[in-house]
Amino acid sequence: MSPYIPSLSELHQHVTDALIREVGVVDTNRFLNQFRTGYGDDTAEREGLFQGMAVKDMFNGMKARRTGEASTDRRTPS
Repeated sequence: MSPYIPSLSELHQHVTDALIREVGVVDTNRFLNQFRTGYGDDTAEREGLFQGMAVKDMFNGMKARRTGEASTDRRTPS
């Protein structure tokens, strides 16, 4: 006798139900979102966002945001 092998959708539903019982709906969604693929090209987006900036400039911008100072970077939205 061969064992029953559930379909992927049945398995997904069973595991999701178990997670919801154990950790709740919100944490189940947080956990499952780790494995979902996003969209777009993060590398190209970062290259465009930080084009022409030195690491020192990025660091100073982060430091200014933490201390609440106004940024001098022209690409920062107002």
